[in-house]
Amino acid sequence: MRGAQFPKGFLWGSATAAYQIEGSPLADGAGPSIWHRFVHTPGLVRDGDTGDVACDHYRRWADDVALMRRLGLQAYRFSISWSRILPAGTGAVNDAGLDFYERLVDALLENGIEPLVTLYHWDLPAALDDRGGWLNPEISKWFADYADVMYRRLDDRVKKWVTLNEPWVVSDGGYLHGALAPGHRNRFEAPIASHNLLRAHGAAVETYRATGHHEIGLVVNIEPKYRASEDPADVAATARAEAYMNRQYLDPVCLGRYPEEMAEIFGEAWPQWPARDLARIRQPIDFLGVNYYTRSVTRHDPNAWPLRACAVRQKQATYTETGWEVFPPGLTETLLWIKRRYGDIPLYITENGAAFFDPPTAKKGRVEDPLRVDYLREHIRAVHEAIRQGVDVRGYMVWSLLDNLEWSLGYSKRFGIVHVDFASLERTPKDSARFYAKVIATNGAVLEESPAAAS
Repeated sequence: MRGAQFPKGFLWGSATAAYQIEGSPLADGAGPSIWHRFVHTPGLVRDGDTGDVACDHYRRWADDVALMRRLGLQAYRFSISWSRILPAGTGAVNDAGLDFYERLVDALLENGIEPLVTLYHWDLPAALDDRGGWLNPEISKWFADYADVMYRRLDDRVKKWVTLNEPWVVSDGGYLHGALAPGHRNRFEAPIASHNLLRAHGAAVETYRATGHHEIGLVVNIEPKYRASEDPADVAATARAEAYMNRQYLDPVCLGRYPEEMAEIFGEAWPQWPARDLARIRQPIDFLGVNYYTRSVTRHDPNAWPLRACAVRQKQATYTETGWEVFPPGLTETLLWIKRRYGDIPLYITENGAAFFDPPTAKKGRVEDPLRVDYLREHIRAVHEAIRQGVDVRGYMVWSLLDNLEWSLGYSKRFGIVHVDFASLERTPKDSARFYAKVIATNGAVLEESPAAAS
């Protein structure tokens, strides 16, 4: 590997999620999801925004694929809406939903773009939430049955599958703090939801081994924790925060056990899980997807429930519109940490990006976003450094292809490398998209140029 050039065959792409971009959530026989319910509950989403239209990708998918091709994308990571496929969550299959994703996959392949399919990116069928959702132990079977429908329909063309995207967010946001669908806030529910997410992951992997022929993995969000001081209270708080966010899912999947700190964090709300569950969760996976956005400098806070830990804002640091510190070295360190703790599992950066201010309307067909260009440049360099130090990283997916619905923040935060005018739905590649296209075209060699020349 010479200079900043990446290994031959390194996969460059971008990522989205179904509810954030598709729109038409009830079209052609689809059932409602928990996010459809959540956004239509007054007061839960900024400005009352919904995913009813979003980026209208459900109708504009062909144009979006053509845009991907113009940017030179080699891969596209997207998610399936479970309730488009099984409107009731189980039972009758909605052929129109399957047909939509089949058309999308075929168009991607025709344009030389590899599909990476995520089975679950937070939009549980509402009908299953009525039956307890992620609190019902039966959900592992429901998920495996849904996964099997997708494998049988698309595994002849899809070579990389992801079971779950960021189970930590599903549990923490949906069941512990209530900021995300389904909006619960319960210390006793969160561990159950987390465990059932992992049981569902294991069941879906097990099902794939019986019917699939390619690769399947899991996607987790990792946020490295740095202690604010050497005070023993800060050291302990950082260990709890790191266990809760970064090891709660990887330790069971890769090592067959939960971190010891989980019982301390949740106290009487932490159950003793059956050994048979952990054995099923520890199904061998073919790759791990890593979503990285920022780090956290952590200190002890006795009033921060339930971790007794909080983040400390850093002076003279750059922060994104979501309040996340820009810290590229944390990505290198994260990838090295995974290698040290879990071995040489193949890794993909399945999300990495930033929300910075962009105008609602493009001016003269251009959107200048120098902060995002710099963010991508430095984080891609951080990936290269991890590869140089021996980490088996095989691809990078920028988040996100399009500006979209940022969940409970509505359309107030723009992560896209392609600007979306939410009044007209016109797409305009930002300067960051043009920069990323050069990265792809040169397999990273453009990173050696000065910032002015590269952008």
